[in-house]
Amino acid sequence: MKNPLSMGVLLSLVLTSFASAREQPNVLFIAIDDLKPALGCYGDAAANTPNLDRLAARALRLDRAYCNQAVCGPSRNSMMTGLRPQTLGIYDLSTNFRIARPDAITLPQHFLNQGYHTAAIGKILHTGHGNHDDPASWSEKHTHPKTDYYALPENRPPAGEGSKGEEKRGSPTESADVPDDTYEDGLIATAAVQKLATLKAAKAPFYFAVGFRCPHLPFVAPKKYWDRIDTAKLPLPASDTLPHGAPEAAGPSTDELRKYKGIPQGKEVLSEEQKRHLIHGYYAATSYVDACVGRVLDALEAAGLADNTIIVVWGDHGYHLGDHGIWGKHTNFELAARIPFMVALPGKAGAVSSALVETVDIYPTLAALAGLPAPKGLDGKSFASLFDNPTSPHRDHVTHVYPRRELLGRAVRDDRYRLVEWNKIGAASDHAVLELYDYQTDPLENTNLAMTYPDIASKLQTLLAQQAAAQPQVTAKRSVAIPNSTGQAQSAEERARQFRQFDSNQDGSLTYEEFSAHQRDLSNAPARFHKLDTDKGGLLSEEEYKNKGKATKPQ
Repeated sequence: MKNPLSMGVLLSLVLTSFASAREQPNVLFIAIDDLKPALGCYGDAAANTPNLDRLAARALRLDRAYCNQAVCGPSRNSMMTGLRPQTLGIYDLSTNFRIARPDAITLPQHFLNQGYHTAAIGKILHTGHGNHDDPASWSEKHTHPKTDYYALPENRPPAGEGSKGEEKRGSPTESADVPDDTYEDGLIATAAVQKLATLKAAKAPFYFAVGFRCPHLPFVAPKKYWDRIDTAKLPLPASDTLPHGAPEAAGPSTDELRKYKGIPQGKEVLSEEQKRHLIHGYYAATSYVDACVGRVLDALEAAGLADNTIIVVWGDHGYHLGDHGIWGKHTNFELAARIPFMVALPGKAGAVSSALVETVDIYPTLAALAGLPAPKGLDGKSFASLFDNPTSPHRDHVTHVYPRRELLGRAVRDDRYRLVEWNKIGAASDHAVLELYDYQTDPLENTNLAMTYPDIASKLQTLLAQQAAAQPQVTAKRSVAIPNSTGQAQSAEERARQFRQFDSNQDGSLTYEEFSAHQRDLSNAPARFHKLDTDKGGLLSEEEYKNKGKATKPQ
């Protein structure tokens, strides 16, 4: 008679043996912006993604993985903290997660605390729109090579400001006959390859995060990647309208594409030629980022690191390419919430799982796979057992959210249905407006069935009612102490290390610009800088920064 615990015991032995080897496993975490599962390994015939496809062949490919909110900042907050947007109370791009959780221990910070060297290149957390990176997460200063979006002058934004001070943007696409390193992702790949060489030489195991920009708008890629896409195979949207019976809140009031040059404004429907060209651009940009990922994977292999490195590829959210008339993310629909996600574990064969997983599950899973103690208080749940039995379930439902004006759309997705409850935070459920979609009979979400199947809607609403109350958007701008890697007040040694991270030109002093680039409360930054600048020389020395504005005792 078989031991019913044999598979669990086997998994435990495999992971313990793997993590307790002479060297702890490294982690290569690859984040890709705005990437839907438009990949060959996910069955997309139009995609040209050979590098991600070969990685998927030896990885656990999660076919039903979902982000926790379909926009960059909150999705990346969830990945880094293991907390959902409704737990943090952050649904926008500009609020840094430490405003809500100043003592949070991020995913890389957890590895740092366990003796790992942590480094990042490119987009990991969302920076910009007033937000910034998190120095406490990294052993060394995070870097992000950048260049102009466009290689061709005619595609750049027109001169001058837009109406009401709005940013003018350039062309939504570019196909230029240029080398890969002309664009940002090529530079990020080059920097990542170089960084792997230094990480190999280091004594500590590493957690290395690499974040690529494509296929985010504008859809730019060297011409050769456009040429690799068979336009006859491109999937065109089936409908230009929201699902029948869907509330207005289901769709965005506008979408990001409308900000680009040459795109019709308002709700005007794009021509078929425009749709085909834009979709071609998205697939070309995806093929380009696939090549950039391939360069990093090849460098990992060439350095002899692949046999002891966990490799993760994660898309921060999905993307609408004209379906429901939407171009972008910012919804609770399937195409915005579903993400590509794969994890390659050394010594384990490739597999496919249809288990339901969320972005918040990444944190506890990677901790488990690396043999690290599991952090407490996370929303995520480890799916490490799927490596032993990929056909087993993980969750009976996943949850995600999207705000729309004064409403929050909270969604649950189970094996067959998705319910979205639109309501004000804290309001009674009987005030909610509902959406219900059946992915067995209506995979394209053509009809809202909430009124047709009230019993099913009510059952899924019960799942929402069991969740902790959603927090309102954090708005208070308060000064918080910058934590060290353990989340406690910083020691002088930790502040000295942070000073060196902030010192971008490594000249031994901080200008106000270097200092303010890392402050969470910019309104208070001048006063803090003045307090730290004890000699009032207009620059901060390492000693001044380390001593937090306190006069040093004479020797």
